[in-house]
Amino acid sequence: MSLPLILGLALAFTVTVIDPLVLSLNLPQVSRALHVPPQVVGLLGGAATLVMAASVLAAGSLGDTVGLKRLLMLGLVVVTVVDLLSMLSPGYGFLLAMRFLDGLGMTALLAVPLALLKVSVPPQKRPLAIGVLMAVEMVLSGVIPAFAGWAVVAVGWRFLFLIAPLLCLVSLWLTARYVPESPVQQGRHLDVVGVALIGVALLALVVGLAAAQNGISRFETWVPLVISTVVAVLYVLHACRTPEPALDLALFRSAPFSVALAATLTLNFLVAGLSIVLGQFGNVVLSLSPETIGLLYLPGTLLIAGSVILAGSLVGKYTPRPVMVTGLLVMTASGLLMAGTAGPSMAVWLLVPATWLCNLGSLVTSTSVSETVLSQAPPGRSGAVASVQMAFAMTGAAFGPTIYILLFNFFFQRQWLADAQSRAMSVGQAKQAVDAMRSGMAQNPGGVGYDPNLLRHASGLDLRLDFTNGLRLTMAIVSILPLVVAVLAFLLMPRRRKEPRA
Repeated sequence: MSLPLILGLALAFTVTVIDPLVLSLNLPQVSRALHVPPQVVGLLGGAATLVMAASVLAAGSLGDTVGLKRLLMLGLVVVTVVDLLSMLSPGYGFLLAMRFLDGLGMTALLAVPLALLKVSVPPQKRPLAIGVLMAVEMVLSGVIPAFAGWAVVAVGWRFLFLIAPLLCLVSLWLTARYVPESPVQQGRHLDVVGVALIGVALLALVVGLAAAQNGISRFETWVPLVISTVVAVLYVLHACRTPEPALDLALFRSAPFSVALAATLTLNFLVAGLSIVLGQFGNVVLSLSPETIGLLYLPGTLLIAGSVILAGSLVGKYTPRPVMVTGLLVMTASGLLMAGTAGPSMAVWLLVPATWLCNLGSLVTSTSVSETVLSQAPPGRSGAVASVQMAFAMTGAAFGPTIYILLFNFFFQRQWLADAQSRAMSVGQAKQAVDAMRSGMAQNPGGVGYDPNLLRHASGLDLRLDFTNGLRLTMAIVSILPLVVAVLAFLLMPRRRKEPRA
């Protein structure tokens, strides 16, 4: 197993996490400097992610057709050039255009690294290699955002767009020197129609889920969701008539493959949802600064990285089944811990184990998921199969904030109505108090907020307690999901390999 090879692929994969994250965390500074209109802020923050969600399957199929290494190196060059140009942005319009182009480059970085592991590392060493890749991504994702926040204060927001190019250049050198090119099967044609249908279906799904945070019955919500459903049906009909479809639906006949995709959808759903919980609960109820909330992710980073490497080793020694079940149960424990301990006077240190357990469970689960998915890839189709995992991951990340917010709003309303009834307040009076503290929702996935100052001054109601109780109920409900998938993994995944008899 070549460590430089794995490090090169890990750095490329990490860029897809770090690049959007550091911009999102520092978006207020960028918005003020470039005078970004409020209605454009959300799009600016989510543009690259939307492009990746819509085109990740296309990138995987294209890599199988033209060469995975070639496509990865092209993506690294595109991200480097685009981010350097973003540093020079004269206005928000130019930066928005760069974000769309950046998402296009990062699509290759999202879809290809795991596929290259499949063709570059022997099968018996691949699970450990996946664990090392995930560990590198974990450490960098924990350290770089904190450093970026300090650097923005010290030298300005334009520094943000130097981070990804530095990672890309190191990855480019390591990839060029140590990563072999994947075999390309002659005569294979890219399923352009299938790629387009999948892209439209995924993009419409993400847009619809983002809009659902503002209300399920709104035109902006149900129209994209209907379009996504119709286009998905059209793709199924297309795939049945195409000899080499972009996504072979026969893969879903494999129970381990389907369970692995359910697990990756779940873990990304929970990670994205927890970020909303920490942001809103920490800010509104505990009065924590964004910097303090960000630091919750740092404790235990190295321990998680070591655990992920161990998980990869165990997957190779046994099967992905016990590792996947364990990771999902750890994520269940994280949610139940939040559900059981959240309160208006909660000690900040209690948020650390909840965050740590979620990160630990997600990365341990990811290691077993990646090995399961890659093991199902037929020769010459590693890119297309690996990109399916990434497509489900992006979908889960879009689902998470939306479902969490919908559940929270439902339970929060029940709590403040009960609060009003106990205080002999009319529904109208209580609603006026709640409406007074409810702030507008941002237009990016996962962007919702309540004004903490208004929350504390809503007369007649204990909205901090109502808010917390609604949150606790939400966390209890969502914690059922990883438990269900863990049971499915236990029942449907292959058990430990039997040693051959002498």
